[in-house]
Amino acid sequence: MSMMKEFKEFAMKGNLIDMAVAFVMGAAFGKIVSGFIDGMVMPVVGKITAGVDFKSLKYVLSEAKVNETGKIIAAEASIKYGEFITIFIDFVLVSFVMFLLVKAINKMKKKQDAIPVTPPPPTADQKLLTEIRDLLKK
Repeated sequence: MSMMKEFKEFAMKGNLIDMAVAFVMGAAFGKIVSGFIDGMVMPVVGKITAGVDFKSLKYVLSEAKVNETGKIIAAEASIKYGEFITIFIDFVLVSFVMFLLVKAINKMKKKQDAIPVTPPPPTADQKLLTEIRDLLKK
């Protein structure tokens, strides 16, 4: 039973839960960015490049082979560089947004660190102990 208790303590540590939340949020953020890239950025880029659909760009190494009945015998082998371009743009945008987010967090931390924290005044017990300490030093 102690192994179960250890696992529970491990699973309930703050860092592990924070990491799990960050992972889920990151996955959701990735989907949002992918949707933005696919739905808004790439159509504009396609329009600028004379209507090219980047997802369909590929270099065919070998055509698909079909028999007389129309059944595919061998699939097409191709290098899909258009998808790579789209995913690369997706990555660059996610990286840039994460950079801005970390930069903003660091800026907020610096402001927080700049605020001087004054210690609370000593209590009556602390004052008495300080006097006793000073008398013993003499």
